[in-house]
Amino acid sequence: MEVNERVARGEVHGFCDSEFEGVLDEFLKNFNQRSEVGASVCVRVDGRTRVDLWGGVFSPETDALWAEDTVSIVFSCTKAAVALCAHILIDRGLLDPFAPVTRYWPEFGRNGKEGVTVAMMLNHSAGLPAFREPIKPGGYYDWDYMVRRLEEEAPFWEPGTRNGYHMISFGWTVGEVIARVSGRPLDRFFAEEVAGPLGLDFWIGLPEAVEPRVSPIIYYTPGPGDPVTDFIKALISDSTSIQYLSLLNSGGFNVNTREAHAAVIGGGGGITNARNLSAMYVPLA
Repeated sequence: MEVNERVARGEVHGFCDSEFEGVLDEFLKNFNQRSEVGASVCVRVDGRTRVDLWGGVFSPETDALWAEDTVSIVFSCTKAAVALCAHILIDRGLLDPFAPVTRYWPEFGRNGKEGVTVAMMLNHSAGLPAFREPIKPGGYYDWDYMVRRLEEEAPFWEPGTRNGYHMISFGWTVGEVIARVSGRPLDRFFAEEVAGPLGLDFWIGLPEAVEPRVSPIIYYTPGPGDPVTDFIKALISDSTSIQYLSLLNSGGFNVNTREAHAAVIGGGGGITNARNLSAMYVPLA
């Protein structure tokens, strides 16, 4: 059924199969009861689109509606796109997941990283979830700088012995392997091998022409009743913790800037919406 609903701020439009009305109900509640500003959701089953909704407003500073083609940074959903690129190379026999990274990227094998395999990079056991020394201002926007930093970094644990979320470094570790093997930078490989063939509005490194379609991210402000988790405790009490270094040692990274949108940040800088993100998974289902 076609959906055209007024919500607390803005409107919700799109399509929802009757079997999935519960998704529509919760999506509307997000705006009317849970202070959602703007969002999209898409559900595909066996290649068929069952839910495709978008709504709210583009940003808190404007009454412009969240449009059908509005996009935003999708943070760690970008990792799936990067992993897909790596698996394309694996499927073609060009990349061996069990080979040491140094086979493809010799400069990586320094300071205890000689035994790191491609699979360890993909499964977050490589031991490189953060950077100990401060990232230079704007460092996230400089691919070559971040690659050099990874080459010099020592593992936080013996590679392959445990897992730890590589929140931002994943994009440069796996992305540089993709670049070395394919001869194409990550953004170009993804555009030519995934987004282009599938007709996706999905970018890792946003063209300037698309910038007006990007809805800004609203940072969450914790309230007095919010629980203080172990992660938050580590953030505020230990500047040497992996949690602190992975999240706050960012060189002043600001997600709501043209520089951030244009940069190739495979760990969390991809820009798309729910319809196009879900379409990326259809060939894999």
